Amino acid sequence: MASSSEYLEYVLDLLADVPQVSSRKMMGEYLLYASDKLFGGIYDDRFLVKDTQASRAALTTAEVPYEGASPMLLVDLEDKAAVAALVTAMLPELPEPKKKR
Repeated sequence: MASSSEYLEYVLDLLADVPQVSSRKMMGEYLLYASDKLFGGIYDDRFLVKDTQASRAALTTAEVPYEGASPMLLVDLEDKAAVAALVTAMLPELPEPKKKR
């Protein structure tokens, strides 16, 4: 099942306080970036983030975004400030984006 554009808009609204957030549609789902770092995505209308030390401190429910993928953590927060704090805390733990040739 592909994710809806309405759910994407809801998640982007939650992420309004995070600087440089962008999304990219990929095979019916959406990848989420902040400062060009991939931090999560929307899979089957579920907002999931990568498993990092910061995300584990705030979230507990692990879900597999699609068959064969590594588990990610379900964002069950609806407070914009809490979501912004979560993503901001995750960014230093994520790898730098690869340089484009």
